[in-house]
Amino acid sequence: MTPRIASTLMPLMRGIDPERAHDLALRALRFGLAGADRSPDDPILATEALGIRFRNPIGLAAGFDKSAVAIAPLMRLGFGFVEAGSVTPKPQFGNPKPRLFRLVEDRAVINRMGMNNAGLAPFLARLAHLPNPRPAVLGCNIAINKEGAAPLRDYPALYTAVAPHAAYVAVNVSSPNTPGLRDLQGEQQLRDILAALAAARDAIAGPRPPILVKIAPDLSPGAVEPIVESALLHGIQGLIVSNTTIARPAPLRSALKSQAGGLSGPPLREASTELLKRVARVTQGRLTLIGCGGVGSGADALEKIKAGASLVQLYAAFAYDGPALIPRIKRELAAAMRREGFSSVAEAVGVDVR
Repeated sequence: MTPRIASTLMPLMRGIDPERAHDLALRALRFGLAGADRSPDDPILATEALGIRFRNPIGLAAGFDKSAVAIAPLMRLGFGFVEAGSVTPKPQFGNPKPRLFRLVEDRAVINRMGMNNAGLAPFLARLAHLPNPRPAVLGCNIAINKEGAAPLRDYPALYTAVAPHAAYVAVNVSSPNTPGLRDLQGEQQLRDILAALAAARDAIAGPRPPILVKIAPDLSPGAVEPIVESALLHGIQGLIVSNTTIARPAPLRSALKSQAGGLSGPPLREASTELLKRVARVTQGRLTLIGCGGVGSGADALEKIKAGASLVQLYAAFAYDGPALIPRIKRELAAAMRREGFSSVAEAVGVDVR
């Protein structure tokens, strides 16, 4: 099966419970039923960020494959990078079902999954069996359990465990579906966590993958500077902007819009891009930024890049459109860059905030 054929089956999946459909999609990926995109990337898309070479700047956001069961097949769909996780130290069932909702009229998703995942041990075992060389860059997203968590213990331990496998590590302190997690973005708590992570990183004798912090789109204007200062103080290399939102931007048409949880998809795009610009103005190139939130086309991707992102992630659009989205969005991005006179991704980064 090819990615295009797999994508033609996506409308059939919408008649199935969203979480069941997601589980079936992961199973199909594991067995290679989504095919692979073997077409070469346009050279204009190749870029370097975090000291890593990326074949293209389009990545899959964390949350799609929390337990790393289909990472290699996902990489073969043409992504420049794939972020596995969030993984927690111990297995976690997550929140009661139903907890995943399609807002079809808005092409959006609301989830209150609660970071359900199989835990660290099977996550590491699966990463150890990934092929080398890999078709795309691997990022690992780490988080703490809902119960029994000790952030200053758990985040450094998770980083140390995934470091041999990951090209970069993303620290999730911004999911709205784990009680108290977003509080960790507070100035003192975040500073303590990043200090502990930096100490763990510096103690590693082997690879020391760059650390990024994933932040919420619902931050107050005054919260950005302390986060940036904490990151710079402890040698953190970047920020992912942003996670899902608890806001409900108008107008949402779906009858499911009032469901509790984090909203992703096109309704998030404007808020996440404005936050990205705000962060870019504060960081002034001192941190690498990954733009995430509402990306569904090459134009959306270029908007994030011009707002300060060196790399771009998507999720909801992939859930709606399937594997054929990836080659299409890359073609659209390359064409949009040429129309606007850019010869490289790096040349376009941050032009709207300079």
